Amino acid sequence: MATKRNHTIRCFFFMLFAFPGFVFSQQADASMAALKRSIPAIDSIYQAFAVKYHSPGVAYAIVYNGEVVHQGTWGYSDIERQIPVSPHTVFRAASMTKSFVAAAILQLRDAGKLDLDHALERYIPEFGAQRMLTADAPKITIRHLLTHMGGFPEDNPWGDRQLDISDEEFAELIRNGFSFSNAPGVTYEYSNTGYALLGEVIKRITGQRYDAYIKANLFTPLGMHNSYWAYTDVPDGLLAHGYRWTDGQWIKQPMLDDGAYGAMGGLSCSLEDFARYVAFFLDAWPARDDTDDGPLKRSSLREMQQPWTFNRLTDVNGCPVTSAYGYGLRWTHDCNGITTVGHSGGLPGFGCNWLILPDHGLGIVSFSNVTYAPATTINNQVAGAIIRLSGITARQIPVSTVLKQRQNELVRFLPHWEGAETSEIFATNFFLDNDIHMLRKESQAMFATAGKITGLQEIVAENNLRGTFIIVGEHHDIAVHFTLSPEEIPRIQQVTITKHSS
Repeated sequence: MATKRNHTIRCFFFMLFAFPGFVFSQQADASMAALKRSIPAIDSIYQAFAVKYHSPGVAYAIVYNGEVVHQGTWGYSDIERQIPVSPHTVFRAASMTKSFVAAAILQLRDAGKLDLDHALERYIPEFGAQRMLTADAPKITIRHLLTHMGGFPEDNPWGDRQLDISDEEFAELIRNGFSFSNAPGVTYEYSNTGYALLGEVIKRITGQRYDAYIKANLFTPLGMHNSYWAYTDVPDGLLAHGYRWTDGQWIKQPMLDDGAYGAMGGLSCSLEDFARYVAFFLDAWPARDDTDDGPLKRSSLREMQQPWTFNRLTDVNGCPVTSAYGYGLRWTHDCNGITTVGHSGGLPGFGCNWLILPDHGLGIVSFSNVTYAPATTINNQVAGAIIRLSGITARQIPVSTVLKQRQNELVRFLPHWEGAETSEIFATNFFLDNDIHMLRKESQAMFATAGKITGLQEIVAENNLRGTFIIVGEHHDIAVHFTLSPEEIPRIQQVTITKHSS
């Protein structure tokens, strides 16, 4: 009887894994089709947003699994000239600029030209004369600036108006010194000044201003040919003009020029260009063996998207959300297990946001031309709507060869564990931690109540060396969770067998 049951499980195992790629392909195709069916609802959400917040125009794009699925536009980029918004319209990206600066810094790090934990004064020597807040304060590092841990005060209102200062004025600002709200490394506090200083670091290392360096090393290789630093360089008819809604009318806002402080928010970009950038960040996931020939290594892109500095814990409609900051990117993780990475931007006359759900392969970007429009709120709403309407789920972690192998080998021993103690598939700790008689007794009891075994579900991997699979029984299912050891040849170090409730 035991032999027959083991043979049945092995047969189901072979049938399930003979053609896994076909199953995954079908799932991906179904998700894409469902997403495309949700486009009309997404269009309605953005149009309602534009009306509610009096935005003359809006542009937005949806990216999924490396493909720009949809680009939508509404309204006008220039009210006076009645120029409609298009995917080519160039909007101010404001603080969405910061991730470009962070990416440039990591390019230089990867090339061996800087170290994130070096003191800022190593690259800007005159900063060494800076008087710190306390005598025991550590030196400010490049990493501190990337993660808003430099001790500078939050400076959004003031920082926006520094955007166009000259190189000479910025040099004088550095020489005169800064005031601090905290010692470096103590707490998160958003700082435009920190990113302006990172722009200066790029200049000191490369001999190029941050804007020239980023254009050559990010815009060009990514095919972002409709992205600019000086708004005066934007071709006539493509530039979105910014407005403020006041007393029932739109007031055109003066355009802020790009200057030495522009590393914190000086970029102007089209929707189609930024959608390429979104796809670039999504392509970093998952980690894999493919050719890695982008302008920034995939590992560095993933590094940017990690929660390096805790920000806050909030409640969003009864769902706790943890927020943190990476390198030029915000990171959140909610009570539903959804991770979101991205950044917002705001300048007088403009509001924008981009976000990605790395585990889902989904990205969203939107631009509007009204002062500080809450683009983050609407993009989060759209992300939720897409998941709800299309049924997109988190990407399954690929099952490693060794995990599949160990599953197949483990199944042969269930439920009697005959010969398991002499098998080489178990790590040295396994039978020291688990009494073979109890394993046999508990497993046989579990299989007895399950009844006839009718199937074996695909393994769900948690990572390269851990996973769970379900054995389908006539009366109830059995969940088998197992973990492999960190040895050169991974072996099973732990197995948990429980009754599965679907």
